[in-house]
Amino acid sequence: MSKTWQSIVGPRAPAEAKDEKRLDYMLPTILMGVAAFCLIVSIFLPYWNMTLEAPQYPKGLRIHTYVNRLEGDVAEIDGLNHYIGMRPLAEAAQLERSLSFVLIGVTALLVVGAIFIHSKWSAILALPALLYPFFFLADMYYWLRTFGQNLDPTAALSSYIEPFVPTVLGEGLIGQFKTIASLGAGFYLAILASILILFGLYFQRKVYKPLVDAAKEEGNGE
Repeated sequence: MSKTWQSIVGPRAPAEAKDEKRLDYMLPTILMGVAAFCLIVSIFLPYWNMTLEAPQYPKGLRIHTYVNRLEGDVAEIDGLNHYIGMRPLAEAAQLERSLSFVLIGVTALLVVGAIFIHSKWSAILALPALLYPFFFLADMYYWLRTFGQNLDPTAALSSYIEPFVPTVLGEGLIGQFKTIASLGAGFYLAILASILILFGLYFQRKVYKPLVDAAKEEGNGE
């Protein structure tokens, strides 16, 4: 193995390691493997939920946002939004939704790749998965703000509703309507994946850095 390649992939676990020490080497693999699994599973669960309470809908209207689609009372909420000049919800984040499966799949594969890289490059491979939940929230805020700030001035109730920023989390008021926004199980799985990756990188460094240091000392001694 060339020195350049070795500096990228890092050291391997010693074959003669004792059983209890071998478990230490396995722990980062387990943590990051579970993190990649959580990312994949999150695709099939809602990331963001919103309930709209209106006088004519005593039970409320609900939207469940997945990474690739919207479910729930989308048509009814679009109908109400039409009167205040807001575009249909399905027009938001079309590119993101069309690429979501591929991007999350690649992100999970990068985490799997980080399992086999025992150097600083493992953190770089895992970085997209670490930041992914925050990118999702930022993108959600961007589209909510864009839609709320660009209302159609010719809409029937445009004179009654000023441009606004819909609430990403918590309660909000739009005229006589109340919205309640919350994170879904998919988002929490993505957060869990980030936490597991952080612990995985920590324990990976803890067990492999001494091997890296030993190899450097051996190289300096030659």
